[in-house]
Amino acid sequence: MRLCFLVEEHYRRDGMPNEVIGQLTAWGHRVDVVRPGGSLLDMTGGVGSGAHDAWVLKTVSGGPGLVLLEAAAAAGMTTVNDARSIRGVRDKALAAALGRAAGLPVPATYAAARPELLREVPAARYPLVVKPADGSSGRGVRLVSSPERLEALLPELAAEGGMLIAQPYVPNSGSDIKVYAVGGELFATERRSPLHPDPAVRERPVPLSAEVAAIAARVGAVYGLDLYGVDVLLGPDGPAVVDVNDFPSFRQVPDAAARVARAVLGLARRGGGGPAGPPPPALARTVPAVAGAGAGPPAGAGAPALALPAPRTGEAAR
Repeated sequence: MRLCFLVEEHYRRDGMPNEVIGQLTAWGHRVDVVRPGGSLLDMTGGVGSGAHDAWVLKTVSGGPGLVLLEAAAAAGMTTVNDARSIRGVRDKALAAALGRAAGLPVPATYAAARPELLREVPAARYPLVVKPADGSSGRGVRLVSSPERLEALLPELAAEGGMLIAQPYVPNSGSDIKVYAVGGELFATERRSPLHPDPAVRERPVPLSAEVAAIAARVGAVYGLDLYGVDVLLGPDGPAVVDVNDFPSFRQVPDAAARVARAVLGLARRGGGGPAGPPPPALARTVPAVAGAGAGPPAGAGAPALALPAPRTGEAAR
């Protein structure tokens, strides 16, 4: 197969997706790597040429990569994940609305084009978690304890610019559960919350309860994602979905590079398109045994990190 990976400079030397690219290449597939932020993009010719079996996106929110992926999808190309689904989760305000409408346990969410509009959030909703609507990797996440604290933060928020969302804080233990979905399997890790920077909390694999597994699987069906991550907080009222990511890091997933590579090939063969519907009831029962399999990938598992050469459109990883 011939695949096109859209990889922003931010991820140039990251294990994900470089190890996946290395694994696919080792299996004999051709992988072209395009750096959307550093390449002249042929939007009217090269995108719709049909030279690739699938296009795969690993970029930052707000970067040019998603536009290129959407152009490929509009030309009838297979994309991983579905381009419309990626847009739906990268806008956190839209993702919250879609999730709540589908019955996912998403906190009440307010969106504001200007930070001073957050003054209208009822005082009873505090403390609030305020973050950029297009944020990622915990960037710009703040715990705002009171309306007075919000006033103090307004200049800082205004300087950063962009749409903001605010959600009532979900009381928790200081760590959250990250659930990774790849190839129809779910894997869970516990990690430090960006709001509770306790260095003693180290990311580690944990068993996945049937309740959280069912929610995580439902997330894929609701948003139309195949490869994704879900951030879940275990609050006093039950699990709460606080973030959804397309193509996450898959840290602590055993043999992650090979698993993701196989999933990409499978999606390319069937033409992508996202999950066909709600997961079968048996999924939640089978996940705990999978998710609790050891403390992480064995030594040497997966392909070594591949340092990619300088970007050139159509560059093949051989």
